[in-house]
Amino acid sequence: MLQLTPQMRIYLAVQPVDFRKGIDGIAHVCRRTLDVDPFSGGVFVFRNRKRTALKILVYDGQGFWLYVVLILMLSSMWNVFYILDSA
Repeated sequence: MLQLTPQMRIYLAVQPVDFRKGIDGIAHVCRRTLDVDPFSGGVFVFRNRKRTALKILVYDGQGFWLYVVLILMLSSMWNVFYILDSA
């Protein structure tokens, strides 16, 4: 389980990431694109191109955790809100 503390920094990547990447690939993106050390204890959040999933990378002092969250329901809800707003 991911436990967030007030001291943890959360980094959100604006550009989509290739979801074929594993822990090493995502950690490389943290270093190169975000210019942040993935061992810093921060929470790194990435999205796929379709905006239907998130990958969350966290280092807990002993190793990396890579969470994958599917947001299919949220994306369909977003489409409903968009349709209602544009009506």
